[in-house]
Amino acid sequence: MRALRVVGLDEDGESVICEDPENGERFTVPADERLRAAARGDLTRLGQVQIEMEQQMRPREIQARIRSGASVAQIAATSGLPEHRIERYAYPVLLERAQIAEMAQRAHPVREDGPDVQTLGEVIAHTFGMRGHDYAEANWDAWRGEDNKWVVQLAWQAGRSENGAHWVFHPGAHGGTVASLDEHAVDLLDPSPNRPLRTVRPVTELAREALQLDQQAAPDQVDPEPEPVLPEPPAARVEPTLQRVEPPEPAPAEPTEPTLDLETPEPTENPATPETESAEDAKTDPKRARKNHPIVPSWEDVLLGVRSHR
Repeated sequence: MRALRVVGLDEDGESVICEDPENGERFTVPADERLRAAARGDLTRLGQVQIEMEQQMRPREIQARIRSGASVAQIAATSGLPEHRIERYAYPVLLERAQIAEMAQRAHPVREDGPDVQTLGEVIAHTFGMRGHDYAEANWDAWRGEDNKWVVQLAWQAGRSENGAHWVFHPGAHGGTVASLDEHAVDLLDPSPNRPLRTVRPVTELAREALQLDQQAAPDQVDPEPEPVLPEPPAARVEPTLQRVEPPEPAPAEPTEPTLDLETPEPTENPATPETESAEDAKTDPKRARKNHPIVPSWEDVLLGVRSHR
């Protein structure tokens, strides 16, 4: 037995902190009436307190709390009694709970069309096998609920998450029946649910499956791979850019501009003179050109005295 020294009170003021002087490990002791009587050395009062506590938690009450789902450690923490005193009365009730949990595994789940042919244990084992869980590591338990009906619990661990499913057990002929109480219980009763629970498997297994899928998809992807024509889109994009870079629309109108220029400057470059105008008039009107010169009569006209019209 190690000797401890008192360090002081805890922050809540309901327990005393003690420390091991050798390794510095600390312990807490409830600051109750027993500790006060022991500190005073009042053995009579200490015995009375022990009897009062035992009378407050009678064996029947201990068994009732164990049957309702409490553990020995929970009752010891709330009552202040040592666990070995509680275990004497809790042992037969714990056996009863284990027996009910075994009976519930042989019961038949109730479905929409009636009780299932398979038992609850068979259905759960099949579902665990499909989802990659280890059924041997699952823990079954049972207790009486507030309505005095037996509640069966299945607890298991998937990855780092702890899960639990609950059913209500009705003992009866042919093993009795069980009905689901929560969503996990409903999912476990359906081997192929619409929303299957996600299973956690080793990374090596997942990597192996991924490699197999890649190898299977590799031959299918060989044919479409000769499409390195993907770099062509930049060339197609360059063509519209070249059209935009070309000179604006007025460029094709350039040939019309010189024609306008040629028509307007003509009168300025070659100004009209009287000689040119007369030459043009002569070409256009020959009669008018003759009137500009005097008519010379011929010898016949002179001798005959006739005037010819030319």
